[in-house]
Amino acid sequence: MKYTIWVFLLLLIVSCENEKPQKSVFQGQAFGTAFTIQVYSDNEIDLEKGIDSVFYKVNKSVSTYLPESDISKINSGDTSITVDDVFIDNFNISSEVYRATGGIFDPTIGVLRNAYGFGDTKPLKEIDSLALDSMLTFVGFNKVKLTSENKIEKQYPEIYFDFNAVAKGYGIDLIGNYLESKGISNYLIELGGEILAKGENIEKNKVWVVGIENVTSNLNDRSYSSIIALENIAMATSGNYRKFRVDSLTGKKYVHTLNPITGSAAKSDITSATVLASTCALADAYATAFMALGLENSKVILKNINGIDVYFTYNDQNNEEQVFATEGLKNRLKN
Repeated sequence: MKYTIWVFLLLLIVSCENEKPQKSVFQGQAFGTAFTIQVYSDNEIDLEKGIDSVFYKVNKSVSTYLPESDISKINSGDTSITVDDVFIDNFNISSEVYRATGGIFDPTIGVLRNAYGFGDTKPLKEIDSLALDSMLTFVGFNKVKLTSENKIEKQYPEIYFDFNAVAKGYGIDLIGNYLESKGISNYLIELGGEILAKGENIEKNKVWVVGIENVTSNLNDRSYSSIIALENIAMATSGNYRKFRVDSLTGKKYVHTLNPITGSAAKSDITSATVLASTCALADAYATAFMALGLENSKVILKNINGIDVYFTYNDQNNEEQVFATEGLKNRLKN
């Protein structure tokens, strides 16, 4: 997801006098998309500055669209940067998912993302096997290292970090930590389709309920394939049904989920991957990985990791849409 260097907040307070806890709704733009934060608190709390500061902190560390961010400086070849906790956390979470997925999740994929036109530079005019071989030299999380001095070492200076597939979810987790530091235990954070739910929807006296978007959904009239109950869990969805680029000269369609091992931008049989996890950062990362892995490889991965549930839509051999869901997720479905 494209990051922006600006963040603005619109505060809407929805409450009834003499009723506690009060419901507050915060809406705005961050990381190039819209967010809505619903909270219940015993007292009216000014959260604007705190939310703003969290988004700023994440952008300053790992936004490739902010020239003065740490990640941009590292990508430009600056070896003097001592990275902060945000960068370290994104690095370590990425390392965990990289190992668990056999290298399919890889934050050094930035060279490929830029080449295909999904990054912050102009895409290559032509991507052939020779170009791919050259770029793949600069892809591989095993080619980078976080030192004990919190500096980044790269095997090749051309290696380009891109935490887009984990940083948005990580930012949501930080917002959740901030809310809880203020004594708020019932909240729902939604940012660009990714969600962190804690406690319950007190107004309705039940757990938070959200929809899994249908792959045929229209941006201006969204529809949902399933309704799911969320309690103290994060959810992220990745899909190629809307995020793609068509080359204006060749007409070739490139999807935004890239395979760091082959360098390809071809679709897998999974059309959308919804993931439940303990943190939004993990849900975000695994949703991206499963899109590249495809259905059968994803099933293998799921057998070897704990605390992850999924809802996949995929095309079968007859190109008909099907659904695969783990038992843990099926138990949360409301329809």
